[in-house]
Amino acid sequence: MSRLDAYVRKHVVAAMLVVFALTTSLDFIFSLADELGSSAEDYSAGDALMFTLRIMPRAIYEMLPFIALGGALIGLGVLASHNELVVIQATGVSTWRIVWAVMKPTLAVMGLSLVLGEWVAPPLEQRAQSDLAIIESGGQALSSAGGDWRKIGNEFIHINVILPGGTQLQGVTRYVLDEQRRLVSSSFATSGEYLEDEQGAFWRLSDVRETRFGEGEIAVTRTASEDWRVELSPELLSVLLVDPERQSISGLYRFAQYFESEGLESSSYYLAFWKKLLQPLATASLVLLAISFVFGPLRSATMGFRVFVAIAMGMGFTLVQRMLGPASLLYGFSPLIAVLLPVFLCGVIGVALLRRV
Repeated sequence: MSRLDAYVRKHVVAAMLVVFALTTSLDFIFSLADELGSSAEDYSAGDALMFTLRIMPRAIYEMLPFIALGGALIGLGVLASHNELVVIQATGVSTWRIVWAVMKPTLAVMGLSLVLGEWVAPPLEQRAQSDLAIIESGGQALSSAGGDWRKIGNEFIHINVILPGGTQLQGVTRYVLDEQRRLVSSSFATSGEYLEDEQGAFWRLSDVRETRFGEGEIAVTRTASEDWRVELSPELLSVLLVDPERQSISGLYRFAQYFESEGLESSSYYLAFWKKLLQPLATASLVLLAISFVFGPLRSATMGFRVFVAIAMGMGFTLVQRMLGPASLLYGFSPLIAVLLPVFLCGVIGVALLRRV
């Protein structure tokens, strides 16, 4: 049996590697071409290449379920085309024994998915986006291509770049309003650093240019540094200004809990958390569905048709998942249900088809 497992595993792993090489190389080429077309003045070809390399782990992480799907469908399809599956079953090997042989390399893909999603892709993605935002902002007071507007107390703030770790900022724009909602001042700081002293934690802003609006006059000042004392920790800043899709699995859970404890909307963070946490399960369900198709409708299909079915299955799964995610936010049902439903459907269909075999 171990020899049989090794034989099946060899074909499936080889097919997975082929699919991996094709998909990642195409994604890299298109991503690099898109970055090379950027209109930013200081964005060189080297910057575009470095940015593309840094976001590749995130792209690989997102494609892993479909790489496993294509590998299982094509690898087993080769065995079926040569009638080797029939011979294996004729020797008394059960269908479920073959399924388990295919699932073994799938477990490695599932483990790789967790490693990439938790420790590798998020910091590299944040570094890439931070460096890109610095280049695009060009030291200006506002870069609409990155960052986000938020209201903190009586201030509206925009931060161009949050460096990895969250304790250093680039391009901090602030608008301060009074009780009558009138503009009191506007300022821009080139950078900011999170520090602590005996009075507590604060942000030290550097190279601050401030414009104050008084009664009939406008005063402009420039200072080397300014202490900005506001309830805005690096952790909270990451929650407010970093895209949930770029955060780690554990970070998403902490942020979702924080939002929930503060009475704020946390569904989008729970949705991203469950989607990332259950991606290995989604990989397993897609592979199971692929195996059931090889033993059933695609036993005698051509290789081209199998590839077409793999693409169609992947697109269908993605479409259902992307429809249910926003629907859960709009209609208020659990994000866990939105993520689990397509996984459950794939698993049920795969098991049903295999039982018919």
